[in-house]
Amino acid sequence: MDTRFVGIAEVAEAPSVAVVVDVMRAFTVAAWVFAQGAEKIVLAGSLDEALALKARHPEWVTLKDGPRAPGFDLVNSPGLLRSADLGGRTVVQKTTAGTVGALAVKKASLVLCASFVVAEATAQVLRTRGGDGVTFVVTGDDGRADEDLACAHYIARRAVAPGTDAAGFLRRAAGSRAAAELAEGVRQGVHPDDVELCLELDRFPFAMAAALEDSLMVLRPCAVPSPVGDVSI
Repeated sequence: MDTRFVGIAEVAEAPSVAVVVDVMRAFTVAAWVFAQGAEKIVLAGSLDEALALKARHPEWVTLKDGPRAPGFDLVNSPGLLRSADLGGRTVVQKTTAGTVGALAVKKASLVLCASFVVAEATAQVLRTRGGDGVTFVVTGDDGRADEDLACAHYIARRAVAPGTDAAGFLRRAAGSRAAAELAEGVRQGVHPDDVELCLELDRFPFAMAAALEDSLMVLRPCAVPSPVGDVSI
């Protein structure tokens, strides 16, 4: 499997397969949103777009980085999401890096959004793609965020070598600047358990695929293909 690791600004054209990685915290949060029962996530391009969607669909739930703000129901924290009841709901998510990265590759034939909590499920989807090249979009810190690079490298290795051990990759992520900022309270809208939850390997059994639906980039959980036979996602 040919792999590339790029920052958002380096996405020049739509790849065939893109894996957009945001560990701390967009795509850890997205997995928790689905675990709490949401049907889908709309990835918004701006705060104004998220608010406009909320105005048109008052029943939708809006979520963003940072502290709580008027018009937004939730913040981008897995720890704070654990008590949310999102059964059957549509969630609109806007974050600094993760949603931006997904929108940058919206024309790819397959867009997977990933973090450590869905790493193995994501790797299993990639295994079914055979010889397709994969572009990993490392969203944090202009493509240099240690936690996102570690997760991207782990998924890439796991896709071709299922026995790859995660310990070293998780240590890299735990030592990242993002982890330190979350632990030290530098960022707002944070729960004390956020770092631990972001480093919880394979918490969820599903992958997450995004695709354009009526001009909106919509993220949904997708079943992991069976090891034998072809299973459409």
